[in-house]
Amino acid sequence: MGSSDPVAGIRVPVGEGAERWTSRSGLRRVLLVVHNVTSAGRLLDVLPLFHDDFRVQLLVTSTGSSPFQAGVTELLADLGLPVLPWEQALRTEVDLAISASFGGQLPLIKGKLAVLSHGVGYTKKLPTADCRLPTADSRPSGESGESGESGEEPTFGLSPEWLLADGRPYVDALVLSHPEQRERLRRDCPQALPSAVLAGDPCFDRMLAAAPHRDRFRRALGVRSGQRLVVLNSTWNPEGLFGDGGGQDVLPGLLPRMAAELPADDYRLAAVLHPNIWYGHGPGQIRAWLDRARRGGLALIDPVRHWRQALLAADLVVSDFGAVSYYAAALGTPVLVAATSQDRLADGTPLADFHRTAPALRPADPLREQLERAVREHRPRPEAAEFTSSEPLRSASLLRSSFYALMGLDEPAAPALLEPLPLPPYQPPRRTAVSEVSARVRVRAGEIRLERTSGTSRGPGPDGATVHLAVHEETRDPGELEAAQVILREAEADDPRLGGAARWTSEVLRRHPHCELAVCVTGPHHCTVRTRGGRLLVLAPLPGADAEPAAYASALYAWLAAGGALPAAGRTLRLRTADGPQPFSVRPAPEAAPANAPV
Repeated sequence: MGSSDPVAGIRVPVGEGAERWTSRSGLRRVLLVVHNVTSAGRLLDVLPLFHDDFRVQLLVTSTGSSPFQAGVTELLADLGLPVLPWEQALRTEVDLAISASFGGQLPLIKGKLAVLSHGVGYTKKLPTADCRLPTADSRPSGESGESGESGEEPTFGLSPEWLLADGRPYVDALVLSHPEQRERLRRDCPQALPSAVLAGDPCFDRMLAAAPHRDRFRRALGVRSGQRLVVLNSTWNPEGLFGDGGGQDVLPGLLPRMAAELPADDYRLAAVLHPNIWYGHGPGQIRAWLDRARRGGLALIDPVRHWRQALLAADLVVSDFGAVSYYAAALGTPVLVAATSQDRLADGTPLADFHRTAPALRPADPLREQLERAVREHRPRPEAAEFTSSEPLRSASLLRSSFYALMGLDEPAAPALLEPLPLPPYQPPRRTAVSEVSARVRVRAGEIRLERTSGTSRGPGPDGATVHLAVHEETRDPGELEAAQVILREAEADDPRLGGAARWTSEVLRRHPHCELAVCVTGPHHCTVRTRGGRLLVLAPLPGADAEPAAYASALYAWLAAGGALPAAGRTLRLRTADGPQPFSVRPAPEAAPANAPV
């Protein structure tokens, strides 16, 4: 990347005298125009269409016109492409500029301009004044930045306010994903109709191609067999699920109720937030606001690189009027709408029609019953997939043909292909908030029915069930450790910082006299535990079982507390969750270090 200053810009591979310093000459220039991290995500989708072409030089710039500038600098640095200051980008002749949004002085770009949607088609109402452009010249000339004569807000990306400069269209290729959008364009801005290009949806195509890997994405999120993954999603508007506008503020009360009402062994929770929420308020602030939910097991998903994988892995999406809800419906996933405001949606769009009929979450009613009914009664909506893309799995070839035609360049001989969605890093739940464990035990049968939820009601269990507290050693409140019957943490079996599982479990029982079982989770399926009597045991799943090791440990504690007698050689117990039996073995573990047992 060449050095730059705001006035002169970079000198290589473009700039005054650049031909003296470049190793390859005569290249076609493709400029990626970034407005914010959200729109950049769609540009990343199409970037592979230029891979391996030695005739093309990729460049990138940022208009600076979006209010959401956080994260853009880091994203551009990760790309590793030459970054042109916006002023230099407007001075530089390019063969093709690609944008995934409007705003900024796009009509002044010196070259062909293609514009992609960064959502499900063009569905939102947004006055041009909402771009908060720094100067009047930043708007398409001839436009005031106000709504049309009707007084209604124009549809973002399909109205004259966004598509005309001096009364003339300035976009050379307006990429649409379905003929429905072309009909709205014909009605609202017929002058721009010749620029319309039907080329599908590369974002959706990447999801369709990755659908066979759904189980891998679920395992990456630590979703166990039989668990339901519930993805909470919010768009960035104040009326969205994360917002406090629209006469409601649902999320702060919804999160703790989900943790308390949805058993941990039956449900896994994840949150996908719009990048404008993530970068607008700051990732650190988002983590701070969602701290209790995260300590209860909520996974925060990368809003740029991994949200689609989470959507593919989901069993249910609790969302609002944003595009993600429609993508979920297009994938055949049940959707519950938790923020019902539709003021931001353009009338007559497929997304608006979907939200008028989609089932709504009733935050005041019991949650588990609503979620289970939504899954049970779900019927796929084929029109969602239809309106998302009229050219499924063909966007790569259609887009590349359009891009190369605009450049006047023959396409490469190799097929046009998009990048596969990457496998996200392993992100199992790490629950450091106290768990209240309700158990019903059949001692002789060695069967334990278990429900683990976040909370400390310390009341009697329902219908005669026993209740105990399982607390992570790294709990925020150390006082909770003194009331815990089960204390646990994750560590390698021979972690030198803890002295190994044998020593750590012994130390925990000496330090906390009320604790009956110390649990060292040594892997995704196994744990080493020590009883109050000093026995060191290894718990491991048997074929057909796939529960969290902490659940096996609580099941063992409940069985022992109910009078279960453990033979010297150990035995097999059966944990029961909503998914059915989860058999696991309880076997003696070799002492790795002197434990000074019995405790």
